[in-house]
Amino acid sequence: MSQPLRSHDTESIRNIAILGHAGSGKTTLIEALLAKAGEIRSAGSVERGSTVCDFTDQEKRLRHSLDVHVCHLHHAGREVNLLDTPGYPDFIGRALAVLPAVETAAIVVNAECGAEMVTQRMMTSAADRKLCRLIIVNKIDTGSTNLERVLADIRERFGRECLPLNLPARRGEAVADCFFAPAEDVPDFSSVATAHREITDRVVELDDVLMDRYLEHGEELAIGDLHEAFERALRAGHLIPVCFVSAKTGAGLRQLLRVMTELMPNPFEGNPAEFRAGRDGRALTVDAHDGAGHFIGHVFKLNVDPYVGRLAALRVHQGEIHPGDQVFIGDKRKPVKVAHLYTMQGKELREVPAAVAGDFCAVAKIDELHFGDVLHSSHDEDDLQLRAQELPSPMHRVAIDLKQRGQEKKLSDALHKLAVEDPSLKIEFDPQVNETVLRGLGELHVRLVVERMQSDFGLEVATRPPKIAYRETVAQRADGHSRHKKQTGGAGQFGEVFLRIEPLARGAGFEFASEVVGGAIPTQYIPAVEKGVRQVLLEGAIAGYPLADLRVVVYDGKHHPVDSKEVAFVSAGRKAFKDAVTKAAPTILEPIARLAVTVPTPSVGDITGHCSAIRGRILGTDAAGAGRTRVLALVPLAELVDYAATLKSLTGGEGLYTLEVDHYAAAPPGVQKALVEAYRPHPDE
Repeated sequence: MSQPLRSHDTESIRNIAILGHAGSGKTTLIEALLAKAGEIRSAGSVERGSTVCDFTDQEKRLRHSLDVHVCHLHHAGREVNLLDTPGYPDFIGRALAVLPAVETAAIVVNAECGAEMVTQRMMTSAADRKLCRLIIVNKIDTGSTNLERVLADIRERFGRECLPLNLPARRGEAVADCFFAPAEDVPDFSSVATAHREITDRVVELDDVLMDRYLEHGEELAIGDLHEAFERALRAGHLIPVCFVSAKTGAGLRQLLRVMTELMPNPFEGNPAEFRAGRDGRALTVDAHDGAGHFIGHVFKLNVDPYVGRLAALRVHQGEIHPGDQVFIGDKRKPVKVAHLYTMQGKELREVPAAVAGDFCAVAKIDELHFGDVLHSSHDEDDLQLRAQELPSPMHRVAIDLKQRGQEKKLSDALHKLAVEDPSLKIEFDPQVNETVLRGLGELHVRLVVERMQSDFGLEVATRPPKIAYRETVAQRADGHSRHKKQTGGAGQFGEVFLRIEPLARGAGFEFASEVVGGAIPTQYIPAVEKGVRQVLLEGAIAGYPLADLRVVVYDGKHHPVDSKEVAFVSAGRKAFKDAVTKAAPTILEPIARLAVTVPTPSVGDITGHCSAIRGRILGTDAAGAGRTRVLALVPLAELVDYAATLKSLTGGEGLYTLEVDHYAAAPPGVQKALVEAYRPHPDE
C-alpha cells in the first residue's frame, strides 16, 4: 500500500463509465488516456496482458474485459474516475450494474463495425437512468472505414441530438476540433464551421437569453457562455456529443480529456441517483452539496479477494466517509466499522484518509456487504434503498455435478462467493430432480465461472443440460387395493387397504382424505397409509417423476389385532396407490414456459416460425421501441434447452429473451412414450 493520496473536492470529480460492445477498444482507450494524463509511463497492451484494467488470468488469456475495473486519472485539476466495463453480451449485467454510480455514460463505438447490439443496450439503459451520454468513435485510423457513414448511422439510430465535437482529418490520422477552437486541420467530411454551428444551435435551444443573444443579435458565443446550457442539454438528453479518436495513434485523445474534464458533469451537475427510504418507500433527496450531512453510499462492485477478503467498491453520494467510521447497511440496526479506506487503480489498492461526495472508494473485510447495498451513517433512516438497475435475466442454464464426492460443502461455499461477485449469476437447487443449476447470461459466462471453480477453489465439476421437471398425474378416477401379509415365525405383519384416486385441476397439488368407518383401519394407521402414498408421489409410478394434481381417498381395509403394524400399512398404502394409478390413465405433464423474445423487427418472422416449429403457441407481439418488437409465446420448456444459441443464430446476436414456467400440460404421446420407455429397466438387467 502506498501513502495516502491528497484530497480533492466534489466539484473537481468526474465519474464516467466506459461502455460498449466487445472489440470496440475500451480497455486500450483507457490505457491511452492514463498514459496521456501521465498516470502511467506508457500505455500497456491488451495483447501482451500489460494493461492496468485487464489484470486477471482469464482476461489476459481471452484478451477481453470480463469484469468492471476502476481506475482514475488527474488532468487539468480534475479527478476523473473511469470504469472499464466488459463488452461481451454474456457479461452485460456487470456493465449495466455500474450505471447508478456515474454521472456520464461514455459509449465506445468501433469505427470498423459501427453501433452494435451492446451499444444499443447501453444507450437505452443510460437514457433510462437519465445519465449524460457521450459517444466515442474509436479506431478511426483504419483507412478503409467510411467514418461519414459511421456518424450518419449513429445519428440514425440514436437521434439527431448526436453531434460531433470533432471530425476526423487526414484519413483518421488526426482530428479537427469543432467546439473548443476551430482547428486548422481540414476534416475528411463536413466542415468545422457547420459542426460548430449545429452544436451551438442545439445548446441555445434550452436557454432563452443565449438564444436571443445568438439569433437576434448575431453574437458569437464563447465556450464559457455555453457551459451552463451545455450541461443542461446533456442532463436532458437534448445533446449527445460525439468524439472521434484513435487509441492506437493518439488522435483525438487530448481533446477527449478536455471534453471529459470541462464538459462532462461533476456530481453537483449530474442527475442525482434515485433513493427511497422507509417502509413506505418515500423518495429521499440526496444532496452531494451537503458535505456536513450524514454519509450515504452504495456498493456497485464486489469481489472476494484471496488476500483482502470481500472487497466492495462504493460510490459516495452524500457526506464523507473516513477510516474508523461506523456505518449502517440498509435497514440493519447494527453498525459495522470501516477499518480502512482505499482508492483503486486496476488491481492496485492505495489507502486514503477520506472519501467525499462523488468519490469512488473501496472497503475490505465487511462480510455483511452485498452488491447494491446502501451504506449510511444515520440512525434515523430506515430501509434506505437505491433504485435498482434493471439487469438481464440469466437464461443459460447448466446442471453441475462434482467429479469427486465429499466436496459438497466446498462447492456450496464456492458458488456462494462467485454469486456474490456477479449480479447476473444465479444458483438454484431443484429438489424435484435433485440437482444444482447454474444460471448465467450465456455459454461463455457459465464456462468461465466453471473455470474459476477449478482455478480459484480447486473444484472439478462436470456440466450437462438440466433435467426437465416433468410430472405425472392421472386422467380418470380408479380404485386400488393391496394386502400386505408377512409371517416370519414370530409376530407377523398385516395390513389391507382399499383406496380410490381422482384427478384434480392443474396446479391443485395433492389431497389425502379418509372415509374409513367402523374401525376397518384403526385411526392410528391412517397416517401410515398416507406415508406409503406420499412415497410413490415422490418416486413416480410410470416414468420416475413426481405425481401431482390428484386426490387419494382411503375408504376401506382390514387389520389384525396382533400383526397389524405401521410398516404393514405403509407397504399396503404404497402398493394400493400404484395399483390405482395404473388403472387411472396415467399421464406425463411437461412444463410450459412463457417466452418473451425482443428482436429487431425484421427478425420477427424467423422467431415466430421457429416457435411454431418447436410446438410453441404465439400469444402476440408488441412494439419494444427503436425498431424492435417483442414476441410472446408459450413453448414447452424441453424445447428451449439451447434457445440462447438458436436466438443468436436467428438474430445475429441482437435478440434478448426471458422465460418462466407458466403451467403444466399433458405431453404429446410420442414424448410420453419415450419417457416411459427410458424409465423402464432394461430386460437383461
